[in-house]
Amino acid sequence: QVQLDESGGGVVQAGASLRLSCAVSGRSYTNYAMGWFRQAPGKEREFVAGIRWYGGVTDYADSVKGRFTISRDSAKNTVYLQMNSLKPDDTAVYYCAAVAATIATMKLRGAEFWGQGTQVTVSS
Repeated sequence: QVQLDESGGGVVQAGASLRLSCAVSGRSYTNYAMGWFRQAPGKEREFVAGIRWYGGVTDYADSVKGRFTISRDSAKNTVYLQMNSLKPDDTAVYYCAAVAATIATMKLRGAEFWGQGTQVTVSS
């Protein structure tokens, strides 16, 4: 089992920044892809960003490229999502995710483990 615990959500105005954190614990996850998904009201859950724990390769949804940055701190067992230039369309519940596979697989099939989610609300 891998446990994921998100924090850092909140209410901000358009143009502001937020950083989400995901504390990771449990069995070895060095071969895992970690990521962030989001789900807005009335919409399906969608991939936002992913990172391979070993090597640090990253990938992003087109809608967040250039604004969001995913990273991980191996010493703190934490994955981050730095979100800049936030837009009202970024409003959603953000979920930390993990899967013992590639980022490409995670984008197509979702994750094996999920966090409880953290709300991000961007007002115009």
